[in-house]
Amino acid sequence: MPIPEDVTGFEIDADVRQELKSLPKTLADDVARNLVMVARLLDTEPEEAYQYSRVALRLASRVAAVREAAGFASYMTQRYSEALTEFRASRRMTGRVDLWPVMADCERGLGRPERALAMAGEPEVKQLDKAGQVEMRLVAAGARGDMEQFDAAVVTLQSPELASNSVHPWSARLRYAYAEALIAAGRADEARDWFAKAADADTDGSTNASERLAEIDGLEFVDALDPDLDVEEGEESEDAAQAEAPAASRGKAPAGGVPDEREIFEDEEDVEEYYDEDDLEIDEDFDGRAPQRAEQADERDER
Repeated sequence: MPIPEDVTGFEIDADVRQELKSLPKTLADDVARNLVMVARLLDTEPEEAYQYSRVALRLASRVAAVREAAGFASYMTQRYSEALTEFRASRRMTGRVDLWPVMADCERGLGRPERALAMAGEPEVKQLDKAGQVEMRLVAAGARGDMEQFDAAVVTLQSPELASNSVHPWSARLRYAYAEALIAAGRADEARDWFAKAADADTDGSTNASERLAEIDGLEFVDALDPDLDVEEGEESEDAAQAEAPAASRGKAPAGGVPDEREIFEDEEDVEEYYDEDDLEIDEDFDGRAPQRAEQADERDER
């Protein structure tokens, strides 16, 4: 896999760099550069990130940080069995429990929600920090939903963290998950407030709470510049039709409110828009009167 020349390998965290010191320097640099690419691409191009993670894994499979990076790359590409293998290996090497929630979510991805629920009750959960415990609660609620235990999913998410008015990194996702659980449990009337609370807490766009809120309120956002916007023939609104018509063809009402039948052309460009090129030769001395009206006026003058 090619790596851009500007990637040096020193962009990775200091603790990961420290782990790589157990490798020969040249090898450590190669592994570090591949890990940088994994981090860069994980959210936007997960498949490419996965390929870089496999290179790093072949070079340094006994480094815990490499196994963890490979695990997340597999997880993001829905290779849950591979991800679970890598996360377990990293945990054995380090003894850390912070990967416990994502390991449980891998069990969900493999169609084993009951195992995810069992993990939610293990002693490791108590060793997690607050963010990890909230993450574990989200996974457990998801597992309940997988098993169609929708009321239980609602109860699982009810916690002091959910009730708190303070905003934390996990607040938006927790509130959003609660709103979704309420809908699944047939309590859609309560869900709107929680989507609104999720939107208030979502400062980094981690959920689509605002869109869900607008959907509930009956609002629809349309990108007027979207070239793929499908407008059926004959359904174009009158306003849109007028907006597209040449300015000279729009009937304008004078102060009295009666439409003025005269068609005033501002300049040559308007005339070109209104008539086909074959229909009219532009007269630079045009006096602003429509041709038919001009002939009638000349006849009156002669009489």
